[in-house]
Amino acid sequence: MLDTLITSKTRIKLLLKFFLNSNASSYLRNLEGEFGESTNGIRLELNKFEKAGLLQSQVSGNKKLYRANTSHPLFPDIHNLLLKYIGFDRIIDTIISKLGNVNEVYVVGKFAWGIDSDVIDLLLVGNDINREYLARLSTKGEKLIKRKIRYLVYSREEFVSIKDNYSSDEILLLWTEKGEAI
Repeated sequence: MLDTLITSKTRIKLLLKFFLNSNASSYLRNLEGEFGESTNGIRLELNKFEKAGLLQSQVSGNKKLYRANTSHPLFPDIHNLLLKYIGFDRIIDTIISKLGNVNEVYVVGKFAWGIDSDVIDLLLVGNDINREYLARLSTKGEKLIKRKIRYLVYSREEFVSIKDNYSSDEILLLWTEKGEAI
């Protein structure tokens, strides 16, 4: 869907990289290796985004670090559009309801880094989560979004003890028990 609206694959990759997880940041050379594309094409798109105010940059030595401008008025809209593009909204609707006592849902893995993938890694935090039901719903969700879903389930206490192992750009809060999609 998004690729019919935005024909530049590099632009889509950059949107995913910076606007899916607002903590993501990167240098041009890192993006070249990550995307497997030439620096010239990536640089052109970065310059367009920066000129539009969607990206901010900061020079460190001889490197220019880019990150999303979260104060830009379009940031929330772009973020939500990307969540829908990937299918996170349908995952929430399909998997979270009726699972038990779910406190939070996080995305980890490639999508937390802002890299498109055929596999979505979810981390569910809560007590008494019905794992059989979760497995069945994950299978249904995979058919809806046409991506594989892997998940880990932690109790609240277990998650508190491992949360510090993740940096802010490796874990993306997707949902809280208040029913808020992030």
